[in-house]
Amino acid sequence: MTTPFVFPIRIYWEDTDAGGIVFYANYLKFFERARTEWLRSLGIQQQVLKEESGGMFVVSETQIKYFSPARLDDLLEVTARTAEAGRASLVLAQQAWLTLDGERKLLAEGTIRIGWVDSNTLKPGRIPAAILEALQ
Repeated sequence: MTTPFVFPIRIYWEDTDAGGIVFYANYLKFFERARTEWLRSLGIQQQVLKEESGGMFVVSETQIKYFSPARLDDLLEVTARTAEAGRASLVLAQQAWLTLDGERKLLAEGTIRIGWVDSNTLKPGRIPAAILEALQ
């Protein structure tokens, strides 16, 4: 099991619903931001990757379980790590945590499967070896 990448996300008005809590679908956006910054921290910029390799990652499956809501002004720690690595797809494990008054509370967790595709045809392909090495 790899050590997860951690990305801070502050909760703003735009993230909340009429009840004042984070709208459930926004956790997918938070997870996306954390994955993107994780890749960037490994030297993988997705636009450059697409231009240089002709391929890109696409989300093919998600699963999220919610435990507790986040609210306006909360500061979350959103994690990302590789759970499974195949030749054409990866399963990433992600969590959203809230630290409040010295206690860390799990708010949501899930898995995201991303697949490698040709950026023009969207046909599946093999993930470049250098990318797989960086994600291990």
